[in-house]
Amino acid sequence: MENLSHNYHSVLSTSVITQKPPSSFFFLQQVRIIPSPNRCRSSKRVLKMAQNPAVNQQKIIITNNHGEKLVGLLHETGSTEVVILCHGFRSLKEHNTMVSLSNALENEGISAFRFDFAGNGESEGSFEYGNYWREADDLCAVVQHLNGASRVVSAILGHSKGGNVVLLYASKYHDIRTVVNVSGRYNLKRGIADRLGEDFLQRAKKDGFIDVNNNRGEVVFRVTEESLIDRLNTNMHEACLQIDNQCRVLTVHGSADEIIPVEDALEFAKIIPNHKLHIMEGADHGYTAHQAELAAVVLPFIKEGLQHYKDTSSQVSS
Repeated sequence: MENLSHNYHSVLSTSVITQKPPSSFFFLQQVRIIPSPNRCRSSKRVLKMAQNPAVNQQKIIITNNHGEKLVGLLHETGSTEVVILCHGFRSLKEHNTMVSLSNALENEGISAFRFDFAGNGESEGSFEYGNYWREADDLCAVVQHLNGASRVVSAILGHSKGGNVVLLYASKYHDIRTVVNVSGRYNLKRGIADRLGEDFLQRAKKDGFIDVNNNRGEVVFRVTEESLIDRLNTNMHEACLQIDNQCRVLTVHGSADEIIPVEDALEFAKIIPNHKLHIMEGADHGYTAHQAELAAVVLPFIKEGLQHYKDTSSQVSS
């Protein structure tokens, strides 16, 4: 990973930079989705998906509530149930953890959908430093589309910032009963100074934004004052208190996480009512040498929730 440094320049706080993390492209069949005008209602299909039994990954485009196209890949197994996977900060759907867990779910016969949040990867929009609640709304657009396409979203999983997003989603929408938080951050006020410098707030207020550069002096991303305040005002403690006890939450965290301290996982365990905690010994933030072990922990939890959903559905219908 390239070393990052920060430079400061005067500009209005509303200024943004449109540079996004690098994206990968797939030659797959494509679907374009336009959501209904009402927020979090089912999206509508406007192009028919080409049928090709030789391809088991389908590119799907869903439009969020801001008119931005979100690009995702569906690992199609033929199951009605689908698990949605959410990437982390300045990451994308091709991140190793997203791909590895999607493949593991696919091998168990469970369809998986991984996508790029707005401003990341192949999706439209400008990258923003904060956007935690807005990304929860991106996830809402995806959930509503899949539910409206004769699917059942049985679980949502997020890694790093994506872990925060799935917890925020659960606190707001209360319609997914299985949530997996992989290495999410409990205290969003921590970690900022490590990246932006100790005087980040004063600099942002004075200049309107902070540019983060790589070791070649190129701007990698921009942190506006607005997006910085958005992160500082996102209270994970208060949000997690709103998660109802019917929602099963699994938190997985590596004991050797170099980005987010393992203590954050312990804080989630204290306040989320229906919670299971797994500390993975020796795992770093990206689970570099622990992908198989991560899947071995996550899959049984998701399958248990799926079985509970099927049992409950059969009781209701009988």
